[in-house]
Amino acid sequence: MTSPQPAETRTRGRSSQTATLAEIAREAGVSAPTVSKVLNGRADVAPATRARVEDLLRAHGYRRRRAEATRSPLIDLVFHELESAWAMEVIRGVENVARDAGLSVVLSESAGRLTPGRTWADQVAARRPHGVVLVLSGLDESQRALLTSRSIPFVVMDPAGDPGADVPSIGATNWQGGLAATRHLVELGHTRIGAISGPIRMMCSRARIDGYRAALETAGLPADPGLIRTGDFHHETGYRQGLELLRRPDRPTAVFAGNDLQALGLYEAARELGLRVPEDLSVVGFDDLPVARWVGPPLTTVRQPLTEMAEAAVRLVLDLGRDGGSAAATRVELATSLVVRSSTAPPPR
Repeated sequence: MTSPQPAETRTRGRSSQTATLAEIAREAGVSAPTVSKVLNGRADVAPATRARVEDLLRAHGYRRRRAEATRSPLIDLVFHELESAWAMEVIRGVENVARDAGLSVVLSESAGRLTPGRTWADQVAARRPHGVVLVLSGLDESQRALLTSRSIPFVVMDPAGDPGADVPSIGATNWQGGLAATRHLVELGHTRIGAISGPIRMMCSRARIDGYRAALETAGLPADPGLIRTGDFHHETGYRQGLELLRRPDRPTAVFAGNDLQALGLYEAARELGLRVPEDLSVVGFDDLPVARWVGPPLTTVRQPLTEMAEAAVRLVLDLGRDGGSAAATRVELATSLVVRSSTAPPPR
């Protein structure tokens, strides 16, 4: 009787030994077909059994061999939130590269959570895509281990927090963008410059506000805490925080809105209070969404190359897949640039 052939290869530690499904099954106290079901992401395995087998796979550092031949022609794209024109620019970039590679895109959302749920990870393991791109999101340790054990590469685009030294990621020069936006307002002669940030838990948001503060400090202007408000990158928050800023007796003459959607909310607040843009209030956004060119007046903003960032993320995840996911982690930052339109002008006399 022929002994079972090695199904997985040990990739950690000093040994180059191989192990069989039977050996893993024996250690887990289950059958070899059950281990195979776990490896293939099948749903018909009890949660406790699945966890036990996954723990053993992680402990032994196993990766699926010949992953290229077993992959589905898919790219998984996971959003933190999927509800704005911002997401459409990312989807366009992912589709551009996926289409050229003959791949389809599976789209999902983590409903505002910084990591997808466990069910999502099981579904990805079952689909066996060419790779996963996560946007403003990330993976917990067990999810990373699950994808690694299946040789499914992943890349984080615009990570919400520190993705870790071993996680490939694509971002933009957010600090430089915040600096350029605020410096532009300073050079126009503004001295009372407000800001509406994005969520503080997001690395990109903190970097933009740090750039804003750096520009003020370089110009010898104080960063007044009363002029800095925390938002969430949504239109409604730009409107609400904008009303609070503009109702102050010492209101700012200019505001860096943190992103284009908040800038549009700020436009609405200014109109409600009878203030004109840019005659009474200068506004700068961030992202350069298509709508920034269409609003009245057209919005001065920092261009974040969202489509190009998404294209770079997919190319990187495909490169990692061809390399067996073993390439060193890569952090790529694409340049931002200031786009001056009609929403900024010197302050009123």
